[in-house]
Amino acid sequence: MNHTTAEQVPEPTEPLKYLSKKEAAVIEKELLNEYRFGHQQLIEIWGHACAHAITKAFPLSAFSKKQPTVLVICGPEQNGSVGLVCARHLRIFEYEPTIFYPKRTQNTMYQDFTTQCEKMDIPFLSYLPTEVQLINDAYNIVIDAILGTESDHGEEQEPFTSILTTLKQVKIPMASVDVPSGWDADKANADGITPEVLISLNAPKKCAKGFSGKHFLAGRFLPYDIQKKFDLNLPEFPGTDSLVEL
Repeated sequence: MNHTTAEQVPEPTEPLKYLSKKEAAVIEKELLNEYRFGHQQLIEIWGHACAHAITKAFPLSAFSKKQPTVLVICGPEQNGSVGLVCARHLRIFEYEPTIFYPKRTQNTMYQDFTTQCEKMDIPFLSYLPTEVQLINDAYNIVIDAILGTESDHGEEQEPFTSILTTLKQVKIPMASVDVPSGWDADKANADGITPEVLISLNAPKKCAKGFSGKHFLAGRFLPYDIQKKFDLNLPEFPGTDSLVEL
């Protein structure tokens, strides 16, 4: 007797879809309202997948010291909270994260993510190191979890103008969450930062079409009906991994 699962995801025959900022927001709203995912649940899924992507792009075996140092720079909104969760999981994966979180909000859920990191003894910086300090091996990796799709360009106000100016100067490897800060989610990079790694959430955004670095997609959890409705054409995910390298 042949046994089939209730949800079978066929191998896509059409090209992977790159979402506009508006389409990405519609999918997220449907996950929250129609599929009853919790906001905290989604952030936890994304943050764990981001940490998983970092371990694939920068495996422990590639570093001379046992625990490579990771600077996670978090913005005030959702992308920043994904960065907080990513930092917590990196700590579990035996990396040594430090967080710079300059503009915190009163959102109690984001405060909970902060507390979780503090309880795991992850240090928080009160200032961003200069590009000279960053270049001089203070950190092995920088994670940009600043703006994501929450801003079209991301350079409207401090402290983010200064942060992006610094990040454009650093030479150590950088990974961005969903949309590199300073980029327009719907367009190719103009003069923003240049990460070596991009971790797209749910589905890649239009700005990522020309991305030439390592590109990971964290979208395996998406219900098949959503994949079909929005013609996402997600690739096959290997084994039991929560993400796939595009």
